[in-house]
Amino acid sequence: MAVTSALTWWSRSSQCWRQATRAYLCTLKFPISRCRSPSYVSRPPRKINKVPGTYIRLLSSQVPPIPTSRAVVQTSPTLQELEGAEMEADIIPEEEVQLMLTDRAAQQLKSISSREGNSHAAIRISVESGGCHGFQYKIELAPQRGPGDYHLTHPGIQPSNLYIDPISLSMINGSTVDFATELIGSSFRVVDNPHAVGGCGCGVSWEMK
Repeated sequence: MAVTSALTWWSRSSQCWRQATRAYLCTLKFPISRCRSPSYVSRPPRKINKVPGTYIRLLSSQVPPIPTSRAVVQTSPTLQELEGAEMEADIIPEEEVQLMLTDRAAQQLKSISSREGNSHAAIRISVESGGCHGFQYKIELAPQRGPGDYHLTHPGIQPSNLYIDPISLSMINGSTVDFATELIGSSFRVVDNPHAVGGCGCGVSWEMK
């Protein structure tokens, strides 16, 4: 009956196997000091705070959105520039350019200009054929605007220069340019591209809709 009682007690308890073993040892007349329940059993569960249910809200809370602004077009390419660069592309009107720029990306662009000692220093974004999904982003430093480039900046953080050609802009218009810091390193990224249907895990290669 003692063993049955111990097993019945175990079936009703949510404690670990160690407690069941201790209970069984008690039925074998082991000293009380050896079959005493561990100290953590008698302590009540630790609460995060005094407000009931708050820990549920903390677990389900969402990460605050990253501050983002619509980039302002400072300079648009002209037909003469496109002809000189032998580029066949449609010029997107300034009011239809909807490229977004996060505040942290703009701050990084500002740091680049300061470090280079050049108020025109920027990153140039272009889209090239290649990668495992057909297209890939190419992001590189640029000392100045090239012929046929759009020049965009953050509306409140300057200098925060961004250069992009009209062909590439038509393929990422509506996207967000961000600067992410992770364990493997920090880099500028193009995210939330409405023209992409999929891509690789690194976020560089993607497939056009």
